[in-house]
Amino acid sequence: MNKQRILIGIVLGLMVTLCYAEVSLGQPVLPQIEIGWNNTSDPEQVAASLRILALITILSLAPAILIMTTAFTRIVVVLSFTRSAIGLQQSPPNQVIIGLALFLTFYIMAPTWNEVRQNALTPFLAGEITMEEALTAAEQPVKRFMGKYARNEDLRLFMRIGEMTTRPANYEEIPLHIIAPAFIISELKTAFMMGFILYIPFLVVDMIVASTLMSMGMLMLPPIMISMPFKILLFVLVDGWNLVVKSILTGY
Repeated sequence: MNKQRILIGIVLGLMVTLCYAEVSLGQPVLPQIEIGWNNTSDPEQVAASLRILALITILSLAPAILIMTTAFTRIVVVLSFTRSAIGLQQSPPNQVIIGLALFLTFYIMAPTWNEVRQNALTPFLAGEITMEEALTAAEQPVKRFMGKYARNEDLRLFMRIGEMTTRPANYEEIPLHIIAPAFIISELKTAFMMGFILYIPFLVVDMIVASTLMSMGMLMLPPIMISMPFKILLFVLVDGWNLVVKSILTGY
C-alpha cells in the first residue's frame, strides 16, 4: 500500500507540473511589438516609417562616411607605415595612432568644415534654408576638397563605370558617389608612396647590420635585435615624428 501511495503521489506531482508548464508556456513572455506598416493602409504612414528606418541606418554609418571623405585615410596609413618601418609592433599603440590622425584631420579639414558651417549648418538652424538646400550647400566644399586631391585617372575610372558621359565643368558638378571613391583610392596610393619612401632609410640600416653580422660570423644572432635600437636612435635623432607630420601637412 505504501508503494502504491508513493507511486500515485509521484504521478499526481508530474501531472500538476505538466499542467503548470502548459499554462506558463501558453502565456506570452514579452508583449508583441507591431510594426507600424503591418496593419495600416495609409501610404503616408508607411513612407514615414521607411524614412525613419533609412535615417537611423544613415546615422549609424555617418561617422565612417564622414571620415572617408577627409584626410584621415592618408594620415592613418602613413602613421601605420612609420610604425612598421621602425619595426615596432605595439608602440605607439593603435589608440595613439588613431588619436593623432584624428587631430591632424581636424587641423587639415578646419577650413572646409568652417565653410560647411557658414553656408549650410548656420542658415539651416536659423530656418533660412530647407534641409535639401543645406545638404546641397554642404556638399560643395567637401567635393572641392576631394576633387583637389583625387587623381584624374581615378575620376575617369568611376565616371566611365558610372556612365557619366558629360564632361563636368568643375568638381561641384561631379556626383558624390563618383568623386568619393576616386578620392579614397587616390589617398591610398599617395599614402603607400609615402610609406615606401619611409621604409628606405630603415631598410638601409637593416642591410648594414645584417652585412656586418655576416662578416663577423655571427649568423645565429637575429639582425632585428641589433638593428632595432639603431633604427629607433636614427628616428629620434632626425626628429622623425616632426618630419612625418610635416610631410603629411604640406601634402595638403
